[in-house]
Amino acid sequence: MHQTKFRQRLFFLILLVWMTDLHRVFVPSLYAQETALHSENIVVLLDASGSMNETFSSDANRTKLQTAKNALKSVLSKLPDDINIGLLIFSTSHSTPWLYPLGVKESDRFLNAVAGVRANGGTPLGQYMKMGADALLAQREKQYNYGSYRLLVITDGKARDAHLVDAYTPAIMNRQIRVDVIGVDMPEDHMLATVVDSYRRADNPEQLIEAVSKILAETSSSTIDADEDLFELIQPLTNELARGMIEALSAVPSNQPIGLESVSEPDVESQTPPTTQPTTTSTGSSTTDEGGNGPLILIGILLVAGILFFQYRSKQKNT
Repeated sequence: MHQTKFRQRLFFLILLVWMTDLHRVFVPSLYAQETALHSENIVVLLDASGSMNETFSSDANRTKLQTAKNALKSVLSKLPDDINIGLLIFSTSHSTPWLYPLGVKESDRFLNAVAGVRANGGTPLGQYMKMGADALLAQREKQYNYGSYRLLVITDGKARDAHLVDAYTPAIMNRQIRVDVIGVDMPEDHMLATVVDSYRRADNPEQLIEAVSKILAETSSSTIDADEDLFELIQPLTNELARGMIEALSAVPSNQPIGLESVSEPDVESQTPPTTQPTTTSTGSSTTDEGGNGPLILIGILLVAGILFFQYRSKQKNT
């Protein structure tokens, strides 16, 4: 009798220890997956055309490209560790435009990518805006439409494919990707100045560093207050109007790549970069839900096994 009770208590103790170990192993993993789903995502589209090698009109000692690189380096440490960031450039000096494919921030690797940027060639801005936006849309699909998505454009000249910029920019913004543009030492505002979510002029090195710092320092936490203010603003509206606004704001955006269907290409020489970013091997945990129910199923099996074991022991005892 005492031996039977001892075995039962031992079984319960082993089961409890086993479940505790499962909790330690799987709960942090599930939390990491949940955190990854809500990650912020930023693609920095850096103009590395030949004109970025020029110095500022107000400072003959510093080039526009080097100042932009310094600004990115200085602000990197202020970004959250779990942010996804990408560095996309247009320059004929590089065989690939993705010097840092969109992914989790690895400071040393990102700094090396920034340091290696070399300027040369023209300004095919529209083509590269599409490429950056497509990478963000693909990432949003992986995150099941959670998280925030931003395209930061740093440029100093007119786009040679202005027709593509005109066609792609509304499509990008309609997919709820925030677009911020910094015009570097330009004689007049960039063509995107009155179209995008934010535009900043950077006529000297200090303004460029400040503009990059302010944009990249913004986090998704600041949007919470904005949403609360939004509900306060719609309170005086009629029910029908408020309902329409809420439905429009809550509509799930499309994650399909920015299309080329309605864009006619002019007969001019143009760069044709790859349409997708290179595939990288992730060292972090997967954000998909494949196998996500494994811990619960295993715990359920253990509980059922325990119940069946005690039922069997009870019947054996009665016989």
